[in-house]
Amino acid sequence: IVQGVSRILHGVEEGRDRRDLEPRVDADVELGRRDARLDGAELQALEAPPLRVGTAAGPGLNLKARMSEGDDRKRSADVADGSARTRDGSLIAYTHYRNPEARARIALAHSLAMDRSFWQPVVERLRPDASVLVHDCRGHGASDKPPGPYTVELFADDLADLLDAAGWERAAVAGASMGGCTALAFAARYPGRTTGLGLIDTTARYGEDAPAAWAGRADKALEAGLEALVGFQTERWFGDAFRKQHPEVVERCVEIFLANDPAAYAASCHMLGACDLRNALPCLRMPAAIVVGEEDYATPVDMARALHEGIRGSSLKVLEGARHLTPLERPDVVAAELRRLVVAGGPA
Repeated sequence: IVQGVSRILHGVEEGRDRRDLEPRVDADVELGRRDARLDGAELQALEAPPLRVGTAAGPGLNLKARMSEGDDRKRSADVADGSARTRDGSLIAYTHYRNPEARARIALAHSLAMDRSFWQPVVERLRPDASVLVHDCRGHGASDKPPGPYTVELFADDLADLLDAAGWERAAVAGASMGGCTALAFAARYPGRTTGLGLIDTTARYGEDAPAAWAGRADKALEAGLEALVGFQTERWFGDAFRKQHPEVVERCVEIFLANDPAAYAASCHMLGACDLRNALPCLRMPAAIVVGEEDYATPVDMARALHEGIRGSSLKVLEGARHLTPLERPDVVAAELRRLVVAGGPA
């Protein structure tokens, strides 16, 4: 850890001209300009091993790979880890993939019980065309895990604070599953800041029985532990063929899932049970791309179609044979949809 802090401090002197990483509002937000007073959450963010896609055609993550060969702590000058302080004082861990040659910007929010590494296959495909910001949602990964209740509007405000800290006035925003609810809430609360909206394997509302169904999942996690949900989760995440062909991706997702704090997971479950953003759909005017797996029974095609019908001018793409975590099952297609979205929305 001491060596990692030393490297960060050394990098500060070389990178103080990275103006788009400097805080514009809150002096407590630390994005690329760190001092020696790193707290546990920030150190954990720095210690988290970044994951890398395998082949260009391959779906999923190359386990145990690092962003740099030979030195697993070294980060590119255009990749920065850190944490941003939100308006309520919570720290949100992030990774910023900066492309100085691209004017496009996109922020990505991950699925329930995952972390920012969830987006790595898609990030690698988007980096030639845009700067990309990924973060661990509140209650997840290396971010703070304050007690609930949580709301999707709170998660959207966290994202707005992160964009403020990065110096991003506007950006495309996209999310998968829970992250899609976050992105949708962000677009509804901050339409002037949203150049494009990507809604992947998600919904505006989980249904009439959602509060009870999500409360049941939360209770099971608290009473029996997250291990009791693994079988249920893996079958929802990935199709049968994908699980057989890519066990390493499934294994990594299970590792991330089991590392979650049960209380924060439960608070996130209750948040999704209460989520209802249907009234926001007709008000959205930014370009919107909706993607769903044909076999997704967590947020089925009918839910994606309701988003498509509710958001004027949106596109809908159904991925044959895919299930709930399409950014991992079909990163090429998801990245292509998001790239098109960024281009349609114009420069941030």
